[in-house]
Amino acid sequence: METVSKPAAAARVLAVRPVGTTAVLAELSGLHDVLALQALLLEQPLPGQVDVLAAAETVMVKADSPAAARRMAARLLEMDLTVRSHAEGKLVLIETVYDGDDLAEVGRLTGLGVDGVIAAHTGQVWTVAFGGFAPGFSYMVGANQVLEVPRRSSPRTAVPAGSVALAGNYSAVYPRKSPGGWQLIGRTAAPMWDLGREQPALAAPGDRVQFRAVRELIEVAQPQAGAAASEASAAQEPDVRSGLRILSPGLQSLIQDLGRPGHAGLGVSSAGALDRSSLRRANRIVGNDPSAAVVESVAGGLRVQAVGDQVLAVAGAPSALTVVTPSDVPDSDAPDVEGDQSERVREVPMATAFALLDGEILTIGAPELGFRSYLAIRGGAAADAVLGSRSTDTMSGIGPAPLAAGQLLGAGAATSSNVVGNPELQPEFPDTGVTVLDIVPGPRDDWFDAAALESLCAQEWAVTPRSNRVGMRLDGEPLRRSRDGELPSEGTMAGALQIPPEGQPVLFLADHPITGGYPVVAVVVDHQLDLAAQIPIGGFIRFRWAPGYGLPTSLTDSSPEISQTK
Repeated sequence: METVSKPAAAARVLAVRPVGTTAVLAELSGLHDVLALQALLLEQPLPGQVDVLAAAETVMVKADSPAAARRMAARLLEMDLTVRSHAEGKLVLIETVYDGDDLAEVGRLTGLGVDGVIAAHTGQVWTVAFGGFAPGFSYMVGANQVLEVPRRSSPRTAVPAGSVALAGNYSAVYPRKSPGGWQLIGRTAAPMWDLGREQPALAAPGDRVQFRAVRELIEVAQPQAGAAASEASAAQEPDVRSGLRILSPGLQSLIQDLGRPGHAGLGVSSAGALDRSSLRRANRIVGNDPSAAVVESVAGGLRVQAVGDQVLAVAGAPSALTVVTPSDVPDSDAPDVEGDQSERVREVPMATAFALLDGEILTIGAPELGFRSYLAIRGGAAADAVLGSRSTDTMSGIGPAPLAAGQLLGAGAATSSNVVGNPELQPEFPDTGVTVLDIVPGPRDDWFDAAALESLCAQEWAVTPRSNRVGMRLDGEPLRRSRDGELPSEGTMAGALQIPPEGQPVLFLADHPITGGYPVVAVVVDHQLDLAAQIPIGGFIRFRWAPGYGLPTSLTDSSPEISQTK
């Protein structure tokens, strides 16, 4: 799918760029037209439309299939955007202590000094233009641009919750601890996101914000956020009579389903299982609904004990599955032998339904290949839904808490069949060698010259230990941009290859930020995201341009001899 454009016109979409295989990015002349297009798409969805995300100068539209995404380009260019008046929102006061790590640097970049930055930030009313990045993260536009500063050359892996920040001509407050590349100038105790409120976001698009400088913050005890708290407590209810007791969660074990699409406007990513096909396979084998919640576990080490007799299946990364029957658990199939107190041990196969009787213990060993395992319990893992999903979003903190030792995880009633399924074959899983992933150019490949684009596909990128469900941080020969300046924040998606100024790519996964300000050079094709999720730490990735989607313009112009085959 190629970029489609037309001559600039008032109240029209200026151009449409592909974003991978299942989304498009509409470019507009300014925020007024962005809000108008967003309103039209929400009132009159396009065929196949799944989600809409407005940003500074763009609107990203996600589709349910590659075919629907291809049809959207022409439809968007034809839309007549009617300018709509927007009612003035409420005024929100945010008390702030100005002691951020980047305050002095912002003073230097703007020439205002520390006191001047504080005066400029508190001396104007900010308007929330749009949401994104994370739930409760609001992009605020000031009355002037004296505080316009670039993002950091390398994003922080963790920004503290409540950090007040600047980037470009925007200000924002980080609602929770998360990665981020904005300049930090202060901190606040204001709860920016709370699912217990009717409007979870403290400052919604259209609202006005006034920052007020204070010497210290008064910490107000807040209840755990709405449904997330109820899920965490429900998962640990002491009266669970049928399910699994978590003896050891391993490195990380989370409740996941197929995610919560459709809430990008709130700053909420889809989340859900990283390897969707393995989740579906495990559910299918135990007779569950395809979207039933399961346990996603990383790198083995998960140990669970049956509370009541259970039917389980494990799919995903091939691992040794060991079942231990403690000596005090009767075995109806074994003859009684007086004085025999030894434990009974058996191995069970992957991708096959098996019984875990009351008191028996299952251990998932370290993967032989791949990285993530999916444990399905017949009936599904019991957890309350948040925004329509039981998945844990590690970026936003929405959904059940990570599983902990001693926790009781109940079995639900999400079955689709009275019988279990047959054993299934699994696909090949990656090892620590090289895995090839197909990518589609853009939407911002034009920020890189032919040499950088050739380098992207010519080298093997190492998957670093800093990788997680938000994104895979890669290491290799840095990619150099051919443009200076900052890209206005725009929507992004799982599979996007974002390139910070330092040049090391970040491959976004399911818990990625909703918007970003670094250019996305390419997007992994949707059907290979399951494969990408199974590449272990220490593995390598080689990218290649996906056949049928064309090469970036700079490569087509300068290197016509480049082949699209492996």
